[in-house]
Amino acid sequence: KPIHSYFLTYEAYHQSIEPIYFWALNQLKDIGFAWIEKILDIYAATQQSAFYGGAAQRLSFYPKSKILVLAPTKPLAEQHLNSFKKYIGLPESKFALFTGAVSPAERAELWDEAQIIIGTPQGIENDVLGDKISIENVSLLVFDEAHHATGDYSYCFMAKQYMKKARFPRILGLTASPGADMEKVKEVCANLFIERVEARTLEDRDVVPYVKEIKTEWVEVELTEVMKEVKRILSDCAASKLTEIKKLGYINSIRATKRDLLQLQAQLYSLISQGDKSVPLLRSLSLLAESIKAQHALELIETQGVPQLFKYMEKLQSEGRSAKSKAAQNIVSDKNFMQAFALTKLIHDKGVIHPKLQKLAEIVESEVKGNDAVKIIIFTQYRDSGTEIVKKIMQIKDVKAELFVGQAKRGETGLSQKKQKEMLDSFRSDSFNVLVCTSVGEEGLDIPSVDLVLFNEPIPSAIRHIQRRGRTGRQ
Repeated sequence: KPIHSYFLTYEAYHQSIEPIYFWALNQLKDIGFAWIEKILDIYAATQQSAFYGGAAQRLSFYPKSKILVLAPTKPLAEQHLNSFKKYIGLPESKFALFTGAVSPAERAELWDEAQIIIGTPQGIENDVLGDKISIENVSLLVFDEAHHATGDYSYCFMAKQYMKKARFPRILGLTASPGADMEKVKEVCANLFIERVEARTLEDRDVVPYVKEIKTEWVEVELTEVMKEVKRILSDCAASKLTEIKKLGYINSIRATKRDLLQLQAQLYSLISQGDKSVPLLRSLSLLAESIKAQHALELIETQGVPQLFKYMEKLQSEGRSAKSKAAQNIVSDKNFMQAFALTKLIHDKGVIHPKLQKLAEIVESEVKGNDAVKIIIFTQYRDSGTEIVKKIMQIKDVKAELFVGQAKRGETGLSQKKQKEMLDSFRSDSFNVLVCTSVGEEGLDIPSVDLVLFNEPIPSAIRHIQRRGRTGRQ
C-alpha cells in the first residue's frame, strides 16, 4: 500500500493529458517528493476515459483482477472489445468476447485466462448461476446502455451477485438515456447500486465541441379517404368493447390510450390472482383483450399502412378459426371488425399504400440528389414496414438500401449477429447509403457520420427516441 495518496483535480479543455501529467509530477517534486518517478493513475474525466481510464486504474490497483464489461448486443460488445484493445496495453490473450456463440465450456476456459472480458449479459448470467465462472476478482463491472437495468433484465441480477461476491467491487454505468423521469433514473441507480451520478448536457463545455447542430422537422401526412374510413370503423370497434366494460363498472371513460388499456389489463389480472373470478370481471377481461387487438389494428392503419394491417387481420382470422384465442374468435365475428376487414382487403388488393411512404421516398430522393456521399438511417417499428420502405426507395436513382433487423423470429427471416456486423461494416465503408432499421439499430450503432435520421413513426418511449436521435449529429 502507498505511504500517501493524493487526489488532484485539474480542469482544462481541448488539452492533451501529457503536459498535465508532467506538470503534476514536477509540482510534487517541488514540494518535497523528489524521489517520485511516476504517477500511478492520471486520466481525463471524459466518458471515454472513465471507461478505459477507469479500467486501467482498477487494474493498476488490483493487478491480478479482471474487468467485466456488459453490453446488450453482440455488435456493441464487439465494438467495445476493439476499443479496449486499442486503448489498454495488454496482450491479445488477455481479452475475451463472451456471447451466445461461445460455448459455456469455452467461456469458462477463456475466463481463467483473460483479464478484460466483454460480453452480452444473458450468457454470463447463466455462467454465474451455474458457478462456471467466479466474479470474486472482478475489480470493475461496467454496464453499457445502463437504462436496461429494470425489471428482470440480466443487468439487475449481475449487479446483485457482483456486490455480494466481489472482493473489491466498483460499478460503472453508462447511458445517454437513463430514463424518462426521475423515478426511472432512481430505479436504474438502485438496481446497479449507483451512489454517484455524473451527468453531461449538450451545453457543458466538455461536450459542446463534439455536438453538431441537429435540425428536427415534423412532416405531417394525411391519410387517404378510404384509410380514414377504415380508421373510423376500427375506432368504433374498440369503443364498443370499452363501452361494455364501462357498463360492468371497471372503467369510468371509454377514452383510453393503449397504455391505459394495458394497465387496466394488469389490474384485472391482479384481481383474479386475489381470488375474484366473478362473471363481470372475466367478461371485462375478455372485452379488454378484444379492444386491445382493435387498438393495435388502428395503430397499424394510422402509422404503418394497408399491407401491415391486412396481414395482422388475416392473422386474427386464422387464430379465430383455430380457436387458439377466445378474444380473436370474438373480434373476428364483430360486425365493425368484419366491415373493416372487408374494406382493408379491397384496398389491399388494389395496392393502396400509406401516403407517408411516398413522402418518405421524396425526402430520401431530395437528400441524395447531387450528394453521393450522403448517409441516411430510417427507423421503423416493424419488419414488414422496413421491407416496404426498402422496396420503395430502391426505385430511386443513386439509392442503395439494406434492411437491418434482429435475429430470426418464428415464421420470419432475420439476420444473424455475424450478418449484422457485416452489414454495419458495409455501411461504414460506403457500400450502400441508406440503412433501414428496426429497434435493433437504436443502440450502439457506431456510425459517426450519418447526415439524416428519419423516424417512420413517432414512438412513445423517451429512451428509444433519444437512442434513435443519437444516431446523427456526431461529426
